[in-house]
Amino acid sequence: MSEIDPETLAERVQTDGDDLLVLDIRHESEYDDWHVPGSVNVDVYDELVDDPDAATDELVDLPEDREIVTVCTAGVVSKTATDLLQDLGYDAETLVDGLNGWSRVHRHAAVPANLDGSLVQISRPGKGCLSHLLVSDGDAVVFDPSHYVEEYEAIVDDYDTELVGVFDTHAHADHVSGATDLAERHDVPYYLHPADALALDATPVEDGQTVSVGHLDVTVVHTPGHSEGSVSIDVDGVALLTGDTLFHESVGRVELGVEAGIEDADVEGNAATLYESLERLQDRSDDAVVLPAHDPGSPEPPVTATLGTVRERNADLGRDREEFVRELASDVPDHPPNFERVKRTNVGEESVPVDELADLELGPNNCAAE
Repeated sequence: MSEIDPETLAERVQTDGDDLLVLDIRHESEYDDWHVPGSVNVDVYDELVDDPDAATDELVDLPEDREIVTVCTAGVVSKTATDLLQDLGYDAETLVDGLNGWSRVHRHAAVPANLDGSLVQISRPGKGCLSHLLVSDGDAVVFDPSHYVEEYEAIVDDYDTELVGVFDTHAHADHVSGATDLAERHDVPYYLHPADALALDATPVEDGQTVSVGHLDVTVVHTPGHSEGSVSIDVDGVALLTGDTLFHESVGRVELGVEAGIEDADVEGNAATLYESLERLQDRSDDAVVLPAHDPGSPEPPVTATLGTVRERNADLGRDREEFVRELASDVPDHPPNFERVKRTNVGEESVPVDELADLELGPNNCAAE
């Protein structure tokens, strides 16, 4: 059986796009929800399960001059598609573990920033998640890690530094945080605002607090709205880690914590609170690099934009308070999959077995308002 691993596919999607055709054979509705960017959908899942030969007519007209990678959710039915395509004379292979494997991929790159140290962005393209690692004078801190903590430990080792702390900018709703696990493995503090640490033994942070990382001080800016404990992190006035409060072209949703049953608040009130938080962030320099915790477009790191550019690109920042509250409270996009359980897990109110984590968070990232 011809196979390609998810990490290799992630690299080749960036470098060999013209020579590679990623073929998603799932149902069209599933493809519309979430897929490898640039892939094409031919909905032959049922035919491949019931009678593979019946899928021939739908597949026979694929381009013959491109290498084809077949994709399904778990990489099982797509193997049947690969076998059929090879019988038809195509150069075809299967994505190992399908979208489950795609969701595990992490890539990283340095963020250009004038700091006394290094700032690294870790992208999880299958989820649209962005984490960050700050290194200065032998110390390292990780922000918003996934539960694949080995990815971060490998980067810490690459920089020959020592992990001294782990932050979450908020209790995430789209993926399970690895912050508690990473902090426990290295016996370092896990920093989280107490409003989001409902049942966690986390080191509390508050507005204006600074934490030293080598030669640098990072400053906590409490920016509630997306969640009650959302914070942004000001790194020496040069970089601004905004979590899910501010994205480059949108802002954080305001109803997820309410609908998950963990916030004693209302959506309109959260929207008004988020408006005030965004006003605080806009006091920073236009040159500050804005680094959110998510990017929906299968990001290739580093994903960066200055605050001045974000002001120009982000229509939400140009709304007055009344319009902003009205738009965010009324225009509610699809929820992230299993967001209630994910959210409860990240505030410490639910424990999910390790072997269920990948399935729990599988699916698109929908944490931005649309």
